Amino acid sequence: MTVFKTSMRNFFAHKGRMALSAVAVLLSVAFVCGTLVFTDTMNTTFDKLFATTSSDVTVSPKAAEADDTPQNGKPESLPASTVERTLKAQGVKSAEGAVSSMNVTVVNSDNKNMGSSTGAPTIAGNWTKNDLRSMEITSGHAPRGPTEVMVDADTADKHHLKMGDELRTIAVTGDFKAKIVGIATFKVTNPGAAVVYYDTPTAQRELLGSTGRFTQINVTAAAGVTDAQLKQNVSKQLTAADGTFKIQTQKEYADESREGIGEFMNVIKYAMLGFAGIAFLVGIFLIINTFSMLVAQRTREIGLMRAIGSSRKQVNRSVLIEALFLGIVGSILGVAAGVGIAVGLMKLMSMAGMNLSTADLTVKAATPVIGLVLGVVVTVLAAYLPARRAGKVSPMAALRDAGTPADGKAGWIRGIIGLLLTGAGGAALFTAAGADKAADGASMLGIGVVLSLIGFVIIGPLLAGGVVRALSAVLLRGFGPVGRLAERNALRNPRRTGATGAALMIGLALVACLSVVGSSMVASATEELDKSVGTDFIVQGNQRIVPQAQKAIEDTPGLEHVTSYKIVEAKLTSPDGKTEDSDVTAADPTYASDLRRETLAGDLSAAYGKNAMSVGSDYAKKHGVKVGDTMTVAFKGGRSAKLKVAAITDDDTALDKGSRYLNISTLKSYVPADKMPPNDMMFATAEDGQEKTAYTALKKSLDAYPQYQVRDQTDYKQELKDQIGQLLNMVYGLLALAIIVAVLGVVNTLALSVVERTREIGLMRAIGLSRRQLRRMIRLESVVIALFGALLGLGLGMGWGATAQQLLALEGLKVLDIPWPTIIGVFIGSAFVGLFAALVPAFRAGRMNVLNAIATD
Repeated sequence: MTVFKTSMRNFFAHKGRMALSAVAVLLSVAFVCGTLVFTDTMNTTFDKLFATTSSDVTVSPKAAEADDTPQNGKPESLPASTVERTLKAQGVKSAEGAVSSMNVTVVNSDNKNMGSSTGAPTIAGNWTKNDLRSMEITSGHAPRGPTEVMVDADTADKHHLKMGDELRTIAVTGDFKAKIVGIATFKVTNPGAAVVYYDTPTAQRELLGSTGRFTQINVTAAAGVTDAQLKQNVSKQLTAADGTFKIQTQKEYADESREGIGEFMNVIKYAMLGFAGIAFLVGIFLIINTFSMLVAQRTREIGLMRAIGSSRKQVNRSVLIEALFLGIVGSILGVAAGVGIAVGLMKLMSMAGMNLSTADLTVKAATPVIGLVLGVVVTVLAAYLPARRAGKVSPMAALRDAGTPADGKAGWIRGIIGLLLTGAGGAALFTAAGADKAADGASMLGIGVVLSLIGFVIIGPLLAGGVVRALSAVLLRGFGPVGRLAERNALRNPRRTGATGAALMIGLALVACLSVVGSSMVASATEELDKSVGTDFIVQGNQRIVPQAQKAIEDTPGLEHVTSYKIVEAKLTSPDGKTEDSDVTAADPTYASDLRRETLAGDLSAAYGKNAMSVGSDYAKKHGVKVGDTMTVAFKGGRSAKLKVAAITDDDTALDKGSRYLNISTLKSYVPADKMPPNDMMFATAEDGQEKTAYTALKKSLDAYPQYQVRDQTDYKQELKDQIGQLLNMVYGLLALAIIVAVLGVVNTLALSVVERTREIGLMRAIGLSRRQLRRMIRLESVVIALFGALLGLGLGMGWGATAQQLLALEGLKVLDIPWPTIIGVFIGSAFVGLFAALVPAFRAGRMNVLNAIATD
């Protein structure tokens, strides 16, 4: 009990000094808990939606895909007679046919896309009784004819739609128009999909291409009949006919629908938890520094405790109890803050177009437990070394001043270990850079990153002396005696400076690494486009190119040629007898000039001949394929073909890597017209000297189809740069948490350092150091520590990035590009971070009473 009381007294006596460490724990725990609450809430939202929209039993075609992206652009369907057969099954109360398609684009009278901007689908279908489970008509009525449509309330609000407005729906079967006669509101949260309803004959004709068919049948169970029993009865009834159906209970249907969302959510969840882990790692340095400095400042106090009978274990336990209490307080606050972060993320997503209701806010019992355990364990572990050091304080320390310089000496054993780890990390990175396969190199890259990071953290105190002196020679010497004092203060305790710099180093190393990778990807892709792309314009969008848009492209004046490009699912059987699922690319022969692929064997133009194809060099090497060999290609939705290999293309590229080419006319010989896929994209080349005119004309031709974009090579490069830039900005935003914690570490180190040097500061003030000079000294010390961490981090990160680029080179991205403006900007920004971190400690130091400071023991 005495140890506990002593710990609590010390904790509250230094509560101001503990505050920033508590904030670090709070932020890290908050990010973890916020991520868990946010993803759990999204899962709850989708679970409710899928459970509500699913009927007791659903009957769909065996070949139907969960994501509703059939190859030919039209959903798989069932004959309407299946409804009558289903009604004959025992236990069926009702059965109704439904039509649903996500392969549509809906535009208003101004040709503006009414779909979601977040990637959520646009869903078109017929209005059924089953829809009343999840929606209610709040305005107007359900559609009753081919010129009427009903929309969901969220879409209507977002795009300012009202009754009587005209909408045009663009499907692979054609365009059709209808006026809004009703608005339906979701009873559960709609995460962002745009939903439009038509009457049944219109939905069948316009979405499926023929009447008398449905994409699924919604079956309702009679009273007392379970979903499992109903499924069994319906299966027996329908399987007796031909067995071509997929029959699922409500739970099975919801689980299948949830699978794709679940994978996406797991990516978000683990990515965000990874950044939370980085913040925790940075927070560890802050906690270690805090307790190390507190122990050093209480050396005499601990010595007195030892002199009056306290054992090493009691002293050790006293420090750990303080850490335990810090972890508990920070974690509890962090859990509460995590819920707030989750709500903030939900509001942010809602602003972006994905609707998430706080009514679905889900805080599982495990979430606060995980936050508390993680926060407490990490805090106690981080405080273990300082606590162990406190236990080693001897009773004679009561006769010495606290925080002697000897406490700060960096151990040579530690330095040797750090150098060995750094060397091992460098060797792993060197091995990764020379790997022949990206998969093998990636594992070595991961090992190299971890070992080099740990090594740099360990040798930080050794590096501090040389790096800080070098930085000081450039930056601080011009400030005269104040600059030299700042330099000596930074060098006074290398271990402390190393740990403080390491916290900033981790975040900036990741920033530098990702900057190098992103910049190299853009530079490589740009070079590849310049070298390989011979076409003038590329047309693609978020929907496969429908026939009516294709015709508009082909009819555009000023074009020398237009190339169709289709991706077709198939099973390939190589001459060695191995069969695998794969894609083949069917294109017009002009594609050989639109994308210049290096040919290692044969003639690429011959691959566009009758019953011919090409394969990539990787596939050819794996299966021993040679020019003249015969491949068996079983096309999805069509027949098998025996195709002669006429060319082997080089896969040392980032564009169309691994593609197998054949002529569209060959594809048409084996795949019927109703199963033929629309173009994934199209290419167009202008007549000589007509590039600008053709570009304008092509854009005008596609004015009616806003889902497609026309890009020339400049547009394509800029979009690529923008996409990678947006991704990097998002990652930088997540890394900002770690950098904030690192800044808190600098603030805390300086604040505790000021307290530690109270008497020294008083003496300097007494012999003539002005308040302004004192504040400048502390600011300069902070700047040099921040730049020390930045220099290590940026250097380490550029090494990681250069190694990662060598792996990308194996995938065709061969250009290493160091983004010097970004690197220099981050380095200069680190100086401002140091200035900011020193504001409060410098202000407090300047306000010290000189006599009281000198009298401090």
